[in-house]
Amino acid sequence: MDIIGIFRFLGAFAFVLALIAGLSWLLRRYGMGMRAATGIGGGRIGVVEFAPVDPKRRLALIRRDGVEHLILLSPTRETVIETGIQPPQDDNSK
Repeated sequence: MDIIGIFRFLGAFAFVLALIAGLSWLLRRYGMGMRAATGIGGGRIGVVEFAPVDPKRRLALIRRDGVEHLILLSPTRETVIETGIQPPQDDNSK
């Protein structure tokens, strides 16, 4: 392999790594993939939704036994914002 081939390989490799890093940053920044389904199988606990607050913090809405709790998650701590939230009732009469 000649020197031009080596530089071409390294350039392509760096380009692919930059694309992966950029996509990862975009997904974290704009909250893609931050939603989780309620526990499948009728369990007592589940994650209803995530919402990013800033790059390091996000809100999580947790449901346990039909009652929802709002929690602020950060790298260093978790803070309960509100507890005892009643989930919205589905209106099946329409």
